[in-house]
Amino acid sequence: MTSLSDLPIRDDLRGRTPYGAPQKSVPVALNVNENTHPVPEDVAADIVARVAVAITGVNRYPDREFTELREAFARYLGHGLDASRIWAANGSNEVLQHILQAFGGPGRSLLGFAPTYSMYPLLASGTGTSWIAGARDADYELTPDTAAAEIRRADPDIVILCSPNNPTGTPLDLATIEAAYDAARGIVVVDEAYAEFMPDGEPSALTLLDGRPRLLVSRTMSKAFAFAGARVGYLAADPAVVDALRLVRLPYHLSALTQAAALGALAHSDEMLAMVGEIRLQRDRLVTELARLGYAPHRSGSNFVLFGGVADPHAVFEALLERGILIRDVGIPNHLRVTAGTEAETTAFLEALAALGRPSGSAAPVNSQS
Repeated sequence: MTSLSDLPIRDDLRGRTPYGAPQKSVPVALNVNENTHPVPEDVAADIVARVAVAITGVNRYPDREFTELREAFARYLGHGLDASRIWAANGSNEVLQHILQAFGGPGRSLLGFAPTYSMYPLLASGTGTSWIAGARDADYELTPDTAAAEIRRADPDIVILCSPNNPTGTPLDLATIEAAYDAARGIVVVDEAYAEFMPDGEPSALTLLDGRPRLLVSRTMSKAFAFAGARVGYLAADPAVVDALRLVRLPYHLSALTQAAALGALAHSDEMLAMVGEIRLQRDRLVTELARLGYAPHRSGSNFVLFGGVADPHAVFEALLERGILIRDVGIPNHLRVTAGTEAETTAFLEALAALGRPSGSAAPVNSQS
């Protein structure tokens, strides 16, 4: 049987593995930062009705410029934005891919601050862009001085800042984004996939867009909007950046059905986001209870919590899986990550973790066979 190594793939892709998280059918899946609350029934009905209308015209290509959807995103984001400053694609990963196709490539580099979203280096490799892992401060924080120093050291063509950061949950101050932009000579991307989970009143990088034509702010509907299966991501930037992304997108890349579904969800944004407050409560509950159990949770502005003090992450992961609880081993030594689910899901996780015993060094060691 032919193996991947037998094929004439690009040399820089040899030995690499694709992105992937465990996909298992379990009662409580808290491993990929989804919004585990379902779409409200009335919203789902409206989305279905819109898709039904759209499907009657699928013999024709969709609006290549997805104008109505861009206008809807601009209204949702506010900050004086209009459709000329909005771009969208099939998930924020494709948005980021478009950015790398337009501004990265062979001989160019992308700087991120590790540990961070594992797709960044994969997207870089897929576009022939060199990946540079910059350093963070203690507890995965990123100060203005550290960000600026790493950018000046590496002199990248593109800088990407994950805010809040995945997988650590670390919020990012606007001062750090400003310092990064001032230090960079090229594109600066702020990935705000989890922005809606930040505390009310916390400013977004969207407030920094005016006067900064190299600054791009990426968002997604996958998380707060409970729309992960629809695959819709978008960004706000200078109109010239949007023109650049048009050069690399595939023709008609957003289907008529995707556009209709996204418009339906945005029409009900208040209702779709009503569960965000409950998710924040469960996230904060995780932080409190994980500490009480003897672990070391990190501060989080997202819908998940990274916690340390795990002597054997693989053993704990497997022990929880045996109990029907799926979380994420993100490869950080002595750490695991858990998504904030519904109250019932969060309770199930905490009870299962407590049943394993306190972490080593806190009291009785974790026993994967208990």
